[in-house]
Amino acid sequence: MGMGLTLDRRTRRPALRRGIANVATTLLFGLVALLTTLAPANAWWNDEWSLRKKITVDVSASGANVTDPIGATPVLVRLHVGNFRFSAAKDDGSDLRFVAGDDKTPLKHHIEKFDSLLGEGLVWVAVPNIAPGARTDIWLYYGNKKALATSDPKGTYDPDTLTVYHFNERGTPAIDSSVWANNAQSVGQPADGSLIGTGLRLDGRAPVTVPASPSLASPDGAALTWSAWIKPAALQPNAALFSRRDGANALVIGVDNGSPFVEVTKAGAVQRSTAGAPVAAGSWHHVAVVAANGQVTLYLDGASYAALSASLPALNTVGLIGGDSSTSASPIAPATAPSAATPSVPPDASAADGGAAPAATPDAAATPAPAPVAAMAGFVGDIDELQISKVARPAGLIKVMAIGQGPDQAKLMAFSVDEETASWLSGYFAVILKSVTLDGWVVIGILLIMAAISWVVMIDKASYLNKQARANAQFMKGFREIAADLTMLDRGDADDVSTLGGRLTEADAKMMRSSSLYRIYHIGAAEIRHRFSNSQRAPVLSAVSIAAIRAALDSGVVKEMQRLNRLMVVLTIAISGGPFLGLLGTVVGVMITFAAIAASGDVNVNAIAPGIAAALVATVAGLGVAIPALFGYNYLISRIKDLTNDIQVFVDEFVTKMAEFYSADRPDPIEHRIAAE
Repeated sequence: MGMGLTLDRRTRRPALRRGIANVATTLLFGLVALLTTLAPANAWWNDEWSLRKKITVDVSASGANVTDPIGATPVLVRLHVGNFRFSAAKDDGSDLRFVAGDDKTPLKHHIEKFDSLLGEGLVWVAVPNIAPGARTDIWLYYGNKKALATSDPKGTYDPDTLTVYHFNERGTPAIDSSVWANNAQSVGQPADGSLIGTGLRLDGRAPVTVPASPSLASPDGAALTWSAWIKPAALQPNAALFSRRDGANALVIGVDNGSPFVEVTKAGAVQRSTAGAPVAAGSWHHVAVVAANGQVTLYLDGASYAALSASLPALNTVGLIGGDSSTSASPIAPATAPSAATPSVPPDASAADGGAAPAATPDAAATPAPAPVAAMAGFVGDIDELQISKVARPAGLIKVMAIGQGPDQAKLMAFSVDEETASWLSGYFAVILKSVTLDGWVVIGILLIMAAISWVVMIDKASYLNKQARANAQFMKGFREIAADLTMLDRGDADDVSTLGGRLTEADAKMMRSSSLYRIYHIGAAEIRHRFSNSQRAPVLSAVSIAAIRAALDSGVVKEMQRLNRLMVVLTIAISGGPFLGLLGTVVGVMITFAAIAASGDVNVNAIAPGIAAALVATVAGLGVAIPALFGYNYLISRIKDLTNDIQVFVDEFVTKMAEFYSADRPDPIEHRIAAE
């Protein structure tokens, strides 16, 4: 009896288990790779914050194009739903942190406004140095529900900044955000929807008083920077934006028929800047005045507008925002004009002389009082973000203020996309997964099972085909060395291995007999032995016998092709069914999302987006099943086609040799073995 090779199903089970283990290992390494790619490239300032965003202050030619010196300055960071995820931050913005470009140095900041419901935030950040013509990066961190508030208005501005009014108060005087606490002395009318949050609305009749504090006292020839945003309600003649008069000295900043001006009065001598192009009523403009070294420069929207060759006089009185006064004012109360009988005395003079007023001198009696100055009209319109400094700010900084605080802020400041911490469960993917509905999870679960099965099939089938290719190649080496008896490789004798010249080991013979070609060869050899088992003559096969054996070989070919194509239908199901299942989950998820929106009446995009994104996860899962299965199927089909062609070629070669060895015209051999045991 011949010794044919049959496949033991028990030997296939370990292979299947190994295939599943390989799939699990592959998925594990893929998950590790995914986590690695999702981790940020740069180290985080603090891992307790789950989100960060790079903010670029661009003063290069491609941005704001500021070439003058700038230096350190507080910049306004506007947050809205287009550049910030309010749902990930605390409701009051107390988890906001700003870090320098080195991602190590925290920056001082304070929040002027943060409304997570309306999706609006205004934050002032002290940037230590902005180099002209370059880009400066800072980092915004948020997403830490345990963080405590660190808003620090006093630390945001340098000590040279004397007054900063944001005008976001209601029913109380304006609060000074600088370290000097020069709070206003009167209450103004708030202007909602101003340029930067809430502003100050002026009617020309009720100005806001700035205190005459020691920090705001200005000696003769002192440096000064004054800036504010204004929106005139109408083109008024000689309307005072800010005035400060001290006897015969004065500083007035105003608008004359739409043209901003600065007027300096020193010892009664008045100098006013020339009028330039007027601004339109009802539009916001940035006005700044810088005085230093005998020169007063007026800036409009960051550009030089007019100039005066003058130095500032000594001023030690209150200032008025949106109004003017023709009399001087003391730090405590408005003072009366000095008279010949009662000269003006400093507040500490009486204390120095024990409370007695000095006697009038002839010179004092002869000194005439300064003539009263006609007051200008009060400014009518809105004003916002007033700042006063005791130094002359550089022209580059004035331009950065005008661009960075105004409607053209996009030229100066660019926001990158949010970066997540190394944990992918804290980012967009986590938000999407949390929004997946039950029906979506059912579809995704089915698709995950399909994906696992298809991967197991692909790995197991690829291993089987590789094994068959090696076994077929080994078998053909032995088959092509057969010279006379086609059945010699199918006897089952260990000694028959030596008949091939000793080039085949037992392991090679075992591998050879596991090939598909050997199984077909075994069918042909069995048919030949069956026909000559009782014959003592030289073996001769008729044409009919050869045709019958060919039919038996063809049946073996069909079985081998079935074996090669086994479980390939699983891949076709994954390819065609995966996307359709994913589409089904997406459609159902979208239907549920819109049904929920219709029921609640909420059409907010922030409420719609997570549901739609979660519904699309099912489609992504379906494509994740189909795409690998498609690639694997095409590869395996090409391998199966090659093995099938080898089988067809072998059948033709076997039949040809059978006709040659066992035809009636072949001479009788001297000795011929006929498998007879």
